[in-house]
Amino acid sequence: MASTHKENTQKSAEKKAGRRAYHHGDLRKALIEACVHLIEDKGLEAVSVREVAKLVGVSPAAPFRHFATRTALLTAVAEEAQDRLGASIADALRAAASETPLMQFRAIGVGFLQWSFTNPTHFQVISTRSVIDYEGAQLRNRNDLIRVKMNELMQDAASQGLLRPGDVTRYQIAARAMVYGLARMYIDGQFPSWGLPEKGALAESVQILDEFIGSISMET
Repeated sequence: MASTHKENTQKSAEKKAGRRAYHHGDLRKALIEACVHLIEDKGLEAVSVREVAKLVGVSPAAPFRHFATRTALLTAVAEEAQDRLGASIADALRAAASETPLMQFRAIGVGFLQWSFTNPTHFQVISTRSVIDYEGAQLRNRNDLIRVKMNELMQDAASQGLLRPGDVTRYQIAARAMVYGLARMYIDGQFPSWGLPEKGALAESVQILDEFIGSISMET
């Protein structure tokens, strides 16, 4: 009898969780959004599936239909981050479609900066690879597509005589390190210590990127 009562209670709880999930409409989306808010409020280390369930207002068991582990939940945030990054870079490339390969290469950096400054929490998650399934979620493959495009544009720039003599691969790594580092500095609140107000941090970062592009360009 006790076992039957326990099973009935569990089924009742699951039904209630299901109703609350439908109340939210898209439970998976709600959980991802709550995870982002939790990171913003308490930091990445505070994330757990149960804590996110509490924020959404569902039973502790409800999220496990979508995310069996903390890693799975954070990987979903990373996938959303990469979607936003891809969209930002695509927009920047469209705006620079009529420009030289070197300026299109610059556009990728601008798109990265715009995304990271607008989505600091997503940047934090996707750049902390120890907490996500970077390989299983195909995040690496999608990131490699961006790198392939960067290499293609840089090689085109070199073949058209737009670059100063130097190692093209190192140019790419330096550009990547620069925009990544600027994004990290912004998220960590380091700009004021360098005498740069956070309000104009994005514009200042783009200007720094432009100075680098100018240093490797034969057009200046």
